[in-house]
Amino acid sequence: MNFKISEVFQPKVLEVFKKGCYSKEAFTADLIAGIIVGIIALPLAIAFGIASGVSPQQGLITAVVAGFLVSFFGGSHFLIGGPTGAFIVIVYGIVSQYGMSGLIIATVLAGIMLVIMGIFKLGSIIKFIPYPIVVGFTSGIAVVIFSTQMKDFFGLTIENLPSEFIPQWTAYITNFGSFKLHEFLLSLGCLLIIIFWPKVTKKVPGSLIAIIVGTVASILLAKYAGIDFATIGSKFPELVNGIEIPKPQAPKITYEVATSLFQPAFTIALLCAIESLLAAMVADGVTGKRHNSNTELIGQGIANIITPFFGGIPATGALARTMANINNGGKSPVAGIIHAIVLLLIFLFLMPYAVYIPLGCLAAILVMVAYNMSEWRTFKYLLKGTKTDVSVLLITFFLTVIIDLTVAIEVGLVLAIILFVRRISETSSIKALDGTTVAATENDEKAQLADTEQLDIAKGVEIYEIDGPFFFGLASKLDEIDRGFRKDDLKVRILRMRKVPFMDSTGLNNLRSLWKRSQKEGVQLILSGVNDNVNNYLNKVGFSKELGKEYIFPHIIPALAKANEMAEKK
Repeated sequence: MNFKISEVFQPKVLEVFKKGCYSKEAFTADLIAGIIVGIIALPLAIAFGIASGVSPQQGLITAVVAGFLVSFFGGSHFLIGGPTGAFIVIVYGIVSQYGMSGLIIATVLAGIMLVIMGIFKLGSIIKFIPYPIVVGFTSGIAVVIFSTQMKDFFGLTIENLPSEFIPQWTAYITNFGSFKLHEFLLSLGCLLIIIFWPKVTKKVPGSLIAIIVGTVASILLAKYAGIDFATIGSKFPELVNGIEIPKPQAPKITYEVATSLFQPAFTIALLCAIESLLAAMVADGVTGKRHNSNTELIGQGIANIITPFFGGIPATGALARTMANINNGGKSPVAGIIHAIVLLLIFLFLMPYAVYIPLGCLAAILVMVAYNMSEWRTFKYLLKGTKTDVSVLLITFFLTVIIDLTVAIEVGLVLAIILFVRRISETSSIKALDGTTVAATENDEKAQLADTEQLDIAKGVEIYEIDGPFFFGLASKLDEIDRGFRKDDLKVRILRMRKVPFMDSTGLNNLRSLWKRSQKEGVQLILSGVNDNVNNYLNKVGFSKELGKEYIFPHIIPALAKANEMAEKK
């Protein structure tokens, strides 16, 4: 088998220029959209960086480096890459436990996983993750983000705020006496600006206006009223002396550290794949374009492999920024590249002024991000669904909030798989048939008799019909043939498999066990209605030869004729 990387890796930016149809008008549209999206991304990048337990410039670096790489190597025309709220919880946990070197290793491992996913064409499979799981951990992350911002929102003085949800709120209640009214009013004012500014204009993001107004207000109040506010500069005093352009660095990687970080790295990769592909699908639905999911995974992987070495954190496609790109006229990945360049210019020339931004403003931005992420309407709607979906939703949600995002995803996926297998197993059945219930013909069996005619079953012949996939979920039901249906004078046993779409190795093992028991009892096993898929599988594993191909029939009429003949001879 010859593998060609071009089959799975076709960056959209190259496709745009290959066609030779990129015009001056398209570039102008991309330029305007890129500038606007860059401005929108600025406060979010800073806020996500601080909330993740790293510095604000690391959030901005991520938006610059990853934003450029995602647009250059990605498989979507419109996707904007950068840090997002989904990673705050997992990044904060990794930094707390392993430090920045651990975060670099975990992010690089996640990038490698994403590249492998794309190479093996797993882009479409990611889309099949159950929706209750996606909503459960997304809503859970929103609650966790909201919780982490209460300290700055209310201006509480807490040394070493716990990262776990319940201890966190215990600390808030215990230390609420340190509440600062002026910090709260500033945070509340910024939040109200973010909420109501879209009524004025949607061209300029409310988060940017909130930062400008909040910063100016805090400076003026500090100067003329002596009211001091907690700012980025007070939290990161090293930034007051200026911003240094980071140099690429490589952490010390050991086998023990790499294995311990494999689990959180997988969580990062899975989150990145889900969020980026969902955002790309939404963009396709709005624009009518079509993204390449495997290329997108590879592009996301490349971005997450390279970005950490410049001091960045995990990145993925951001739905809000992607929609802002589309709404402001973006035409191609060039808009995403321009957005990264705009952020780079801000980083180089305006970042020193970021030290004056109040932490309460950033808390207000993240509270709004949490609200938008919460999907509370969807959450409420899913609670009206089946017990299976509700249980998966609630378990994933509460595990995300109370324990850990990594555990929530793992348990949610396992639970969803178990419940899915159970549901499929309940739709599969094995039942005994007699002459009054076996219809002579079905359209798919190409019989020559009338539909109303019945089949004659000789004495000593039993027919059992399997309805549904013959897989491990049906294994226990096969024992019912011996326990409940058995005739004393049985000579031939027919398994009618016309409704069996596929068979797995466990189903084959149970079929072989039934055949061996039948042999010991002197009963001949015959298969009927075997479709091409199942028949090819039986041939491949050699069971057709063991049983005898003369005992495998495409439909019931010749199978029953053979069985009746054998029963009369015996």
